[in-house]
Amino acid sequence: MAEFLSTGLGTAVLIAAQTLLVIGFVMISMLFLVYGDRKIWAAVQMRRGPNVVGAFGLLQTVADALKYVVKEIVIPAGADRPVFFLAPMLSFVLAMMAWAVIPFDDGWVLSNINVAILFVFAMSSLEVYGVIMGGWASNSKYPFLGSLRSAAQMISYEVSLGLIIIGIIISTGSMNLSAIVAAQEGDYGLFNWYWLPHLPMVVLFFISALAETNRPPFDLPEAESELVAGFMVEYSSTPFLLFMAGEYIAIYLMCALMSLLFFGGWLSPFPFLPDGWWWMIIKMAFFFFLFAMVKAIVPRYRYDQLMRIGWKVFLPLSLAWVVIVAFLAKFEVFGGLWARWTIGG
Repeated sequence: MAEFLSTGLGTAVLIAAQTLLVIGFVMISMLFLVYGDRKIWAAVQMRRGPNVVGAFGLLQTVADALKYVVKEIVIPAGADRPVFFLAPMLSFVLAMMAWAVIPFDDGWVLSNINVAILFVFAMSSLEVYGVIMGGWASNSKYPFLGSLRSAAQMISYEVSLGLIIIGIIISTGSMNLSAIVAAQEGDYGLFNWYWLPHLPMVVLFFISALAETNRPPFDLPEAESELVAGFMVEYSSTPFLLFMAGEYIAIYLMCALMSLLFFGGWLSPFPFLPDGWWWMIIKMAFFFFLFAMVKAIVPRYRYDQLMRIGWKVFLPLSLAWVVIVAFLAKFEVFGGLWARWTIGG
């Protein structure tokens, strides 16, 4: 077996198997994320939520997905058919590709590249094109307006996310996600993680992630009360399902990034407990719970409020934090709390 894996064909088979494993994990997780999302909303509203299909309603998401797959695909008159179908596929594929550089444990990563953060940002930035293409190809003013609002929103908050992550890169001296987790390892468990030295930015990152993924209270591109579902208004059946799946995969990706960048990834919060991939999964599930709670309890913002927060509040704060972290890291304040190049570099 080892001899076969050392050949070109064996390497290709191994890469394909690892890729399918990651895709399978993300897709199965998405089924339970949608279920958990709906259950959390139901609990907040004091109702039962999905509880009929399967044990405890666990197969409700599967039934909904099958319903979308077998429904008729309705294409608007005058729509640009190739672009109309390419848009949801682009959103789904790009969201899935970003998982290629996400480590779940030490060495458990599909592609352990040194510019993993740049790769994730490249994929998330290109997802804007799927939204714009979907709105433009629908040949209708409502989806086109929704796509423009979505593009402006996603680009605005990507700037803040990028500046916040620059602070992490300065502290670590590396853009490799595994190195960033290694830099957070220490004898004090969770108090060694980056959430403590970068505490103000954890909150900004979480809120920016909500806006970047079009989650409430920043779901203006899909605001049914204003734009009739925004850029997806003309989509039905499987194309709509791909848009929805891409959105949830991007949300889960943000949960993974928060876990890796600020909360130690697969590291144990307590020194006496072993590290492992299960900590990564627990942290991702916790952050998704926070995403769901925000949707259940926070009212939607107006668009002008959304853009004002992004450009007039988050951008100056994140830019100032880059300067502050650079100063603290350069002079190794508090014993190098913000400078961990010897570990992560």
